[in-house]
This record gives sequence, structure tokens and C-alpha cells, in this order.
Amino acid sequence: MASNRFYVPTKGLDAWRTRLADPDLHWKRGASAMELATSWELAARTERGLPPSVASVLDQHEATRGCRLLFGFPEHQVNLAGGSRPSQTDLWAVLKTDDGWASMAVEGKAREPFGPTVGEWLRDASDGKRARLSALCQTLGLAAVEESELRYQLFHRAASAVMEASKIGARTALLLVQNFFPASGAWPDFQAFSRQFGAEACRDGVCEARCPGVDRLLIAWVDSAVANDAELAALA
Repeated sequence: MASNRFYVPTKGLDAWRTRLADPDLHWKRGASAMELATSWELAARTERGLPPSVASVLDQHEATRGCRLLFGFPEHQVNLAGGSRPSQTDLWAVLKTDDGWASMAVEGKAREPFGPTVGEWLRDASDGKRARLSALCQTLGLAAVEESELRYQLFHRAASAVMEASKIGARTALLLVQNFFPASGAWPDFQAFSRQFGAEACRDGVCEARCPGVDRLLIAWVDSAVANDAELAALA
């Protein structure tokens, strides 16, 4: 599958909205798509280009301390083995660190879950689906999983960060969940996924895991506030 190699800068929030699979359903205040877009469009005006809540968490790890955003790609698609549909990351960010570049896949969450479990996703699965999951596990250095309660979305989102790190020669890959709803039910699923790497996730924190193809895979969860009226007006 060929991927688009050409990108243009956004001209505000509407550019993010038009790239959604269902702009009418997913674009509203309090939902992760709009809140994520607002958070990062506001941050683009700052020196580091990172939302303050994200910068605070990334500064906790020596590999990303003081990093800044070089480029961000909303709804970035990454081709995966074993299927016709790419993985679509809410935001892929290329960061400049003291050690070079880092590849970060950002997944926005509010009240939304991480989608089906691996077991649910594999129900009546085609050979292509099984090949895709096997390839994802290989990319992440994990044992093959089936009939698992782990969330499939986290596998292809983390693998996307690693695969794109390889393309740009980055030594660090990051999976970052930016959450906009304090009582999110997705947190236990994120914890369970992190434990597959022998890592213990923490809210508003970052943990490190070993992963083939990169020096380190960082796994982070950030709690961010929803945008207020003044912040939205600033982007109008």
C-alpha cells in the first residue's frame, strides 16, 4: 500500500475535523477529537509546541526532557501487515530531543474506550487479521496473544510509533494517551497493556519498556483539561 508523502500545514481546527472518519459524530466539545485538536493548535503557538500537560509529563524522563515539537500530523495513517486498512493515529508527532528525534503516537481519549479486546477483534477472524496481530506483536517484542482482554487499539497504536521511529531514524518511540475526562474508564486497560512490557504505568507519568528496533519505548498517560470558551475563541 502506498502512503502519501506530502503534507500541508493546518489552517486551524477545521483541518483536523475534515480528516476524521466521521466528522459529524466525533466533532463536539468534550469529545477527544475536538479537545485534542484544540490542545495542540494552542500549543503550536508556544516555543516548545507542546501542551503544558504533555510537556510536564515528557520532562519526567531523561530521553524526552526539554523536547519540542518539530512536526505534527493529525490523523496520520500507518500501513500495517495483514490487512487493507491502515492504522490511523490521532496525532503523530516528531519531537526534537537532546538525543536526536523521537516518534510519538498520541491517542486522544475522553469518555471513549479503547475499542474491542483482542479476543473480540479476533472473533471469526480472517487469516489476514491473525497475520496483522502477529506482526504487531513482533514489532513490539511481545509474545503472540489470542483470546486476550487486552485492547487491540493499543497494540497498533504503539506499533505505529515504533514503525515510524524506524522510518525517521529515531531512537525513542512513545505511546502517549492524552485524556480529557478525569473519570476515564480506559485507564485500567492502559495499565494492563503496559504490564505486557514489564512496565507499570502511572497517571500523569511515563514508564520505559524495551522494544525491538528502538532504544526505548516510552508509555505515557496525560490528564489534560478541556478547552474553555476563551481558548476556543482564540482559535476562531
